Amino acid sequence: MYRFFKSKFYLALFLLIFVLVVGTLGFRLVSNASWIDSLYMTIITITTVGFEETVSLDDNGKIFTIFLIIISVFVFAYAISVITEYILSRSSLKNIIKRTTLKKIKRMENHIIICGFGRNGKQAAEKLIVHNQEFVIIEMDRDIIERYEDFDGYFVEGNASEDEVLMRAGIEQAKCLITALPSDADNLFVVLSARQINEKLLIISRASEETSYKKLKLAGADNVIMPDKIGGEHMASLVVVPDLVEFIDNLSISGDNTTNVEEIKMEDLATSGKEITLKELDLRRETGCTVIGYKTPDGEYIINPEAELKLAKESKIIVLGRPEQIELLKEKYDL
Repeated sequence: MYRFFKSKFYLALFLLIFVLVVGTLGFRLVSNASWIDSLYMTIITITTVGFEETVSLDDNGKIFTIFLIIISVFVFAYAISVITEYILSRSSLKNIIKRTTLKKIKRMENHIIICGFGRNGKQAAEKLIVHNQEFVIIEMDRDIIERYEDFDGYFVEGNASEDEVLMRAGIEQAKCLITALPSDADNLFVVLSARQINEKLLIISRASEETSYKKLKLAGADNVIMPDKIGGEHMASLVVVPDLVEFIDNLSISGDNTTNVEEIKMEDLATSGKEITLKELDLRRETGCTVIGYKTPDGEYIINPEAELKLAKESKIIVLGRPEQIELLKEKYDL
Protein backbone atom coordinates (compact mmCIF):
# COMPACT_ATOMS: atom_id res chain seq x y z
CA MET A 1 0.00 0.00 0.00
CA TYR A 2 2.83 2.37 0.85
CA ARG A 3 4.43 1.81 -2.56
CA PHE A 4 1.05 2.42 -4.20
CA PHE A 5 0.77 5.83 -2.54
CA LYS A 6 4.37 6.55 -3.46
CA SER A 7 3.72 5.86 -7.16
CA LYS A 8 0.64 8.14 -7.10
CA PHE A 9 2.76 10.84 -5.48
CA TYR A 10 5.31 10.70 -8.28
CA LEU A 11 2.51 10.73 -10.88
CA ALA A 12 1.06 13.90 -9.36
CA LEU A 13 4.50 15.51 -9.32
CA PHE A 14 5.00 14.57 -12.97
CA LEU A 15 1.63 16.10 -13.96
CA LEU A 16 2.48 19.37 -12.21
CA ILE A 17 5.81 19.62 -14.02
CA PHE A 18 4.12 18.66 -17.29
CA VAL A 19 1.53 21.46 -16.98
CA LEU A 20 4.29 23.94 -16.12
CA VAL A 21 6.34 22.96 -19.18
CA VAL A 22 3.34 22.96 -21.54
CA GLY A 23 2.18 26.36 -20.27
CA THR A 24 5.62 27.94 -20.67
CA LEU A 25 6.06 26.57 -24.19
CA GLY A 26 2.49 27.53 -25.10
CA PHE A 27 2.81 31.17 -24.07
CA ARG A 28 6.19 31.30 -25.78
CA LEU A 29 4.64 30.14 -29.07
CA VAL A 30 1.29 31.98 -29.07
CA SER A 31 2.57 35.35 -27.81
CA ASN A 32 6.25 35.25 -28.77
CA ALA A 33 7.07 36.28 -25.18
CA SER A 34 10.42 35.72 -23.48
CA TRP A 35 11.05 32.56 -21.51
CA ILE A 36 10.81 34.46 -18.22
CA ASP A 37 7.51 36.12 -19.19
CA SER A 38 6.15 32.80 -20.44
CA LEU A 39 7.04 31.08 -17.17
CA TYR A 40 5.58 34.00 -15.20
CA MET A 41 2.32 33.84 -17.16
CA THR A 42 2.10 30.10 -16.62
CA ILE A 43 2.60 30.41 -12.86
CA ILE A 44 -0.01 33.16 -12.36
CA THR A 45 -2.44 31.29 -14.62
CA ILE A 46 -2.27 27.83 -13.01
CA THR A 47 -2.17 29.27 -9.47
CA THR A 48 -4.99 31.77 -10.25
CA VAL A 49 -3.35 34.51 -8.15
CA GLY A 50 -4.63 37.25 -10.48
CA PHE A 51 -1.48 39.31 -10.99
CA GLU A 52 -1.17 41.64 -13.97
CA GLU A 53 -0.37 40.05 -17.33
CA THR A 54 3.04 40.85 -18.75
CA VAL A 55 2.17 39.95 -22.36
CA SER A 56 -0.77 40.90 -24.56
CA LEU A 57 -2.87 37.95 -25.68
CA ASP A 58 -4.75 37.62 -28.96
CA ASP A 59 -7.65 35.22 -29.48
CA ASN A 60 -5.33 32.22 -29.80
CA GLY A 61 -3.56 33.22 -26.60
CA LYS A 62 -6.83 33.59 -24.74
CA ILE A 63 -8.09 30.17 -25.94
CA PHE A 64 -4.80 28.58 -24.86
CA THR A 65 -5.08 30.28 -21.45
CA ILE A 66 -8.63 28.94 -20.98
CA PHE A 67 -7.52 25.38 -21.67
CA LEU A 68 -4.47 25.80 -19.44
CA ILE A 69 -6.68 27.01 -16.56
CA ILE A 70 -9.09 24.09 -16.96
CA ILE A 71 -6.31 21.51 -17.13
CA SER A 72 -4.37 23.03 -14.22
CA VAL A 73 -7.47 23.07 -11.97
CA PHE A 74 -7.89 19.30 -12.36
CA VAL A 75 -4.18 18.62 -12.04
CA PHE A 76 -3.85 20.79 -8.93
CA ALA A 77 -6.90 19.19 -7.31
CA TYR A 78 -5.51 15.70 -8.01
CA ALA A 79 -2.00 16.64 -6.83
CA ILE A 80 -3.23 18.17 -3.56
CA SER A 81 -5.37 15.12 -2.76
CA VAL A 82 -2.57 12.67 -3.59
CA ILE A 83 0.10 14.58 -1.67
CA THR A 84 -2.17 14.88 1.37
CA GLU A 85 -3.09 11.20 1.16
CA TYR A 86 0.56 10.25 0.73
CA ILE A 87 1.75 12.20 3.75
CA LEU A 88 -1.06 10.98 6.00
CA SER A 89 -0.84 7.37 4.82
CA ARG A 90 2.94 7.31 5.19
CA SER A 91 2.70 8.52 8.76
CA SER A 92 -0.17 6.23 9.73
CA LEU A 93 1.29 3.18 7.97
CA LYS A 94 4.61 3.61 9.74
CA ASN A 95 2.86 3.88 13.09
CA ILE A 96 0.74 0.79 12.38
CA ILE A 97 3.76 -1.22 11.22
CA LYS A 98 5.78 -0.08 14.23
CA ARG A 99 3.05 -1.05 16.71
CA THR A 100 2.48 -4.40 14.99
CA THR A 101 6.22 -5.15 15.00
CA LEU A 102 6.58 -4.36 18.71
CA LYS A 103 3.59 -6.61 19.54
CA LYS A 104 5.12 -9.49 17.58
CA ILE A 105 8.49 -9.00 19.27
CA LYS A 106 6.86 -9.09 22.72
CA ARG A 107 5.44 -12.53 21.90
CA MET A 108 8.80 -13.87 20.65
CA GLU A 109 10.93 -16.20 22.77
CA ASN A 110 14.41 -17.63 22.25
CA HIS A 111 14.99 -15.32 19.31
CA ILE A 112 18.21 -13.62 18.22
CA ILE A 113 18.99 -9.89 18.32
CA ILE A 114 21.35 -8.38 15.75
CA CYS A 115 22.75 -4.95 16.57
CA GLY A 116 23.75 -3.09 13.43
CA PHE A 117 22.74 -3.95 9.88
CA GLY A 118 25.99 -3.28 8.09
CA ARG A 119 27.91 -5.88 6.10
CA ASN A 120 28.46 -8.30 9.00
CA GLY A 121 24.99 -7.82 10.43
CA LYS A 122 23.37 -8.46 7.06
CA GLN A 123 25.46 -11.61 6.53
CA ALA A 124 24.43 -12.90 9.95
CA ALA A 125 20.77 -12.20 9.19
CA GLU A 126 20.91 -14.01 5.85
CA LYS A 127 22.48 -17.06 7.52
CA LEU A 128 19.77 -17.10 10.21
CA ILE A 129 17.08 -16.99 7.52
CA VAL A 130 18.57 -20.10 5.91
CA HIS A 131 18.29 -21.90 9.26
CA ASN A 132 14.74 -20.61 9.96
CA GLN A 133 15.79 -18.66 13.04
CA GLU A 134 13.69 -15.76 14.33
CA PHE A 135 15.64 -12.54 14.81
CA VAL A 136 15.24 -8.84 15.50
CA ILE A 137 17.51 -6.18 14.00
CA ILE A 138 18.39 -3.01 15.92
CA GLU A 139 19.42 -0.23 13.55
CA MET A 140 19.53 3.52 14.13
CA ASP A 141 19.89 4.58 10.48
CA ARG A 142 16.40 5.27 9.10
CA ASP A 143 17.66 5.10 5.48
CA ILE A 144 18.94 1.55 5.99
CA ILE A 145 15.64 0.46 7.56
CA GLU A 146 13.64 1.89 4.65
CA ARG A 147 16.02 0.35 2.11
CA TYR A 148 15.51 -3.12 3.58
CA GLU A 149 11.84 -2.74 4.57
CA ASP A 150 10.99 -5.98 2.70
CA PHE A 151 13.77 -7.94 4.45
CA ASP A 152 12.63 -11.09 6.24
CA GLY A 153 13.13 -9.80 9.78
CA TYR A 154 11.87 -7.30 12.36
CA PHE A 155 13.53 -3.90 12.63
CA VAL A 156 13.70 -1.83 15.81
CA GLU A 157 14.90 1.72 15.22
CA GLY A 158 17.23 3.11 17.86
CA ASN A 159 20.64 3.02 19.49
CA ALA A 160 21.52 -0.52 20.58
CA SER A 161 23.54 0.80 23.53
CA GLU A 162 20.37 2.12 25.19
CA ASP A 163 18.59 -0.24 27.56
CA GLU A 164 15.16 0.90 26.38
CA VAL A 165 15.94 -0.08 22.78
CA LEU A 166 17.26 -3.49 23.89
CA MET A 167 14.08 -4.02 25.89
CA ARG A 168 11.96 -3.19 22.84
CA ALA A 169 13.90 -5.84 20.92
CA GLY A 170 12.90 -8.41 23.55
CA ILE A 171 16.31 -8.97 25.12
CA GLU A 172 14.78 -10.51 28.26
CA GLN A 173 13.28 -13.37 26.20
CA ALA A 174 16.11 -13.62 23.64
CA LYS A 175 18.60 -16.48 23.57
CA CYS A 176 21.40 -14.73 21.70
CA LEU A 177 22.67 -11.26 20.85
CA ILE A 178 24.99 -10.50 17.93
CA THR A 179 26.50 -7.03 18.07
CA ALA A 180 28.06 -6.12 14.73
CA LEU A 181 28.48 -2.36 15.11
CA PRO A 182 31.47 -0.77 13.33
CA SER A 183 32.88 0.76 16.53
CA ASP A 184 34.49 -1.49 19.16
CA ALA A 185 33.53 1.03 21.85
CA ASP A 186 29.86 0.80 20.83
CA ASN A 187 30.02 -3.00 20.82
CA LEU A 188 31.60 -2.94 24.27
CA PHE A 189 28.81 -0.75 25.63
CA VAL A 190 26.14 -2.99 24.08
CA VAL A 191 27.74 -6.10 25.61
CA LEU A 192 27.80 -4.46 29.06
CA SER A 193 24.17 -3.37 28.82
CA ALA A 194 22.95 -6.69 27.45
CA ARG A 195 24.78 -8.78 30.05
CA GLN A 196 23.36 -6.64 32.84
CA ILE A 197 19.79 -7.19 31.60
CA ASN A 198 20.04 -10.89 30.73
CA GLU A 199 22.75 -12.95 32.45
CA LYS A 200 21.91 -16.13 30.51
CA LEU A 201 22.13 -14.47 27.11
CA LEU A 202 24.65 -15.82 24.59
CA ILE A 203 26.53 -12.75 23.36
CA ILE A 204 28.63 -12.70 20.19
CA SER A 205 30.49 -9.50 19.42
CA ARG A 206 32.41 -8.14 16.47
CA ALA A 207 35.81 -6.54 17.05
CA SER A 208 38.15 -4.58 14.81
CA GLU A 209 41.20 -4.26 17.06
CA GLU A 210 43.00 -7.05 18.89
CA THR A 211 43.17 -4.86 22.01
CA SER A 212 39.36 -4.93 22.14
CA TYR A 213 39.20 -8.73 22.33
CA LYS A 214 39.96 -9.06 26.06
CA LYS A 215 37.83 -6.04 26.94
CA LEU A 216 34.78 -7.50 25.21
CA LYS A 217 35.39 -10.85 26.93
CA LEU A 218 35.61 -9.16 30.33
CA ALA A 219 32.46 -7.18 29.57
CA GLY A 220 30.54 -10.43 29.12
CA ALA A 221 30.85 -11.51 25.49
CA ASP A 222 30.87 -15.30 25.06
CA ASN A 223 32.52 -15.10 21.65
CA VAL A 224 34.45 -12.30 19.96
CA ILE A 225 34.86 -12.41 16.19
CA MET A 226 37.43 -10.38 14.26
CA PRO A 227 36.28 -10.40 10.60
CA ASP A 228 39.45 -8.77 9.28
CA LYS A 229 41.68 -11.35 10.97
CA ILE A 230 39.52 -14.24 9.79
CA GLY A 231 39.52 -12.83 6.26
CA GLY A 232 43.32 -12.59 6.19
CA GLU A 233 43.78 -16.11 7.56
CA HIS A 234 41.26 -17.44 5.06
CA MET A 235 43.11 -15.87 2.11
CA ALA A 236 46.43 -17.25 3.33
CA SER A 237 44.89 -20.71 3.77
CA LEU A 238 43.69 -20.60 0.16
CA VAL A 239 47.35 -20.38 -0.82
CA VAL A 240 48.65 -23.06 1.55
CA VAL A 241 45.83 -25.63 1.51
CA PRO A 242 43.33 -24.46 -1.17
CA ASP A 243 41.45 -27.75 -1.59
CA LEU A 244 40.96 -28.20 2.15
CA VAL A 245 39.63 -24.66 2.56
CA GLU A 246 37.28 -25.07 -0.39
CA PHE A 247 35.97 -28.32 1.11
CA ILE A 248 35.37 -26.66 4.50
CA ASP A 249 33.59 -23.75 2.81
CA ASN A 250 31.24 -26.22 1.14
CA LEU A 251 30.24 -27.61 4.52
CA SER A 252 28.47 -24.42 5.48
CA ILE A 253 26.63 -23.84 2.19
CA SER A 254 23.00 -24.91 1.98
CA GLY A 255 21.88 -26.68 -1.16
CA ASP A 256 20.80 -29.97 -2.71
CA ASN A 257 24.28 -31.09 -3.76
CA THR A 258 26.36 -29.90 -0.82
CA THR A 259 27.43 -31.40 2.47
CA ASN A 260 25.98 -30.16 5.74
CA VAL A 261 27.26 -30.11 9.30
CA GLU A 262 24.76 -30.19 12.17
CA GLU A 263 24.96 -30.23 15.96
CA ILE A 264 22.50 -32.35 17.92
CA LYS A 265 21.73 -32.39 21.63
CA MET A 266 22.09 -35.66 23.51
CA GLU A 267 18.55 -35.23 24.92
CA ASP A 268 17.16 -35.41 21.39
CA LEU A 269 18.95 -38.69 20.66
CA ALA A 270 18.36 -40.57 23.91
CA THR A 271 14.89 -39.62 25.11
CA SER A 272 15.01 -42.24 27.89
CA GLY A 273 17.80 -40.31 29.62
CA LYS A 274 20.09 -43.35 29.65
CA GLU A 275 23.70 -42.78 28.65
CA ILE A 276 24.63 -44.65 25.48
CA THR A 277 27.79 -44.94 23.40
CA LEU A 278 28.34 -43.79 19.85
CA LYS A 279 28.59 -47.43 18.85
CA GLU A 280 25.15 -48.16 20.31
CA LEU A 281 23.74 -45.07 18.60
CA ASP A 282 25.11 -46.27 15.25
CA LEU A 283 24.14 -43.16 13.28
CA ARG A 284 26.26 -44.23 10.31
CA ARG A 285 24.17 -47.34 9.68
CA GLU A 286 20.83 -45.74 10.62
CA THR A 287 21.11 -42.48 8.69
CA GLY A 288 24.40 -42.37 6.81
CA CYS A 289 25.67 -39.47 8.91
CA THR A 290 29.13 -39.55 10.44
CA VAL A 291 29.94 -38.23 13.93
CA ILE A 292 32.96 -35.94 13.59
CA GLY A 293 32.88 -34.16 16.94
CA TYR A 294 31.64 -34.29 20.51
CA LYS A 295 31.05 -31.44 22.95
CA THR A 296 31.14 -32.35 26.63
CA PRO A 297 28.78 -30.77 29.19
CA ASP A 298 31.78 -28.67 30.32
CA GLY A 299 32.20 -27.20 26.84
CA GLU A 300 35.28 -29.18 25.77
CA TYR A 301 35.45 -30.52 22.20
CA ILE A 302 36.62 -33.96 21.12
CA ILE A 303 37.45 -34.33 17.44
CA ASN A 304 36.65 -37.69 15.83
CA PRO A 305 35.46 -39.36 19.07
CA GLU A 306 35.90 -43.08 19.71
CA ALA A 307 32.99 -45.46 19.20
CA GLU A 308 33.03 -46.44 22.88
CA LEU A 309 32.58 -42.85 24.05
CA LYS A 310 29.54 -42.48 26.33
CA LEU A 311 27.24 -39.59 25.51
CA ALA A 312 26.67 -37.70 28.74
CA LYS A 313 23.63 -35.62 29.55
CA GLU A 314 23.68 -32.03 28.24
CA SER A 315 26.36 -32.96 25.72
CA LYS A 316 26.21 -32.53 21.96
CA ILE A 317 27.46 -34.38 18.92
CA ILE A 318 28.46 -32.85 15.59
CA VAL A 319 27.53 -34.88 12.54
CA LEU A 320 28.55 -34.68 8.91
CA GLY A 321 26.27 -35.74 6.07
CA ARG A 322 24.64 -34.88 2.78
CA PRO A 323 21.35 -32.95 2.92
CA GLU A 324 19.24 -36.08 2.42
CA GLN A 325 21.14 -37.87 5.20
CA ILE A 326 20.69 -34.93 7.57
CA GLU A 327 16.99 -34.88 6.69
CA LEU A 328 16.71 -38.61 7.44
CA LEU A 329 18.42 -38.00 10.79
CA LYS A 330 15.94 -35.25 11.66
CA GLU A 331 12.98 -37.44 10.69
CA LYS A 332 14.22 -40.40 12.69
CA TYR A 333 14.74 -38.44 15.89
CA ASP A 334 12.00 -35.87 15.28
CA LEU A 335 14.43 -32.95 15.37
